[in-house]
Amino acid sequence: MRWDVFTWAAVALLLFAAETMAPGAFMLWLGFAAVVVFLGTLLVPGIPLLAQVTAFVVLSFISIQVYRTWFRNREPQSDRPALNRRTAALVGRAVPLERAIVQGRGRVQIADAYWDVTGPELPAGTQVRIVGAEGMTLVVESLA
Repeated sequence: MRWDVFTWAAVALLLFAAETMAPGAFMLWLGFAAVVVFLGTLLVPGIPLLAQVTAFVVLSFISIQVYRTWFRNREPQSDRPALNRRTAALVGRAVPLERAIVQGRGRVQIADAYWDVTGPELPAGTQVRIVGAEGMTLVVESLA
């Protein structure tokens, strides 16, 4: 077996193995480019090394662009996009103030968690709507 054919087969297998160890779809497409160069060197003997490497680089670029254009944006959208963004998931809820808002700061209880809030001066027990978030602090406004 010729060394260039063997080398491209090994490169393709190593790239596929790297993809399985650290999935992210990047090495997969480089592996596809290496497979094409492997097939080219297998079927057409005598291709210069510089041409093989150039073909690999060009095919890698093309295959990654194919992935970015057609496959990356076709991933299914989540039915719960705010799942890991807890404050965003709370926007729109109406809750009573647990502690009055004094000097712009207060507190609400949602389920078993207490959240700091900012908003207009309001007494404890007032129904407020969560309208936004700044970090881990909720922004509220009065429902009345």
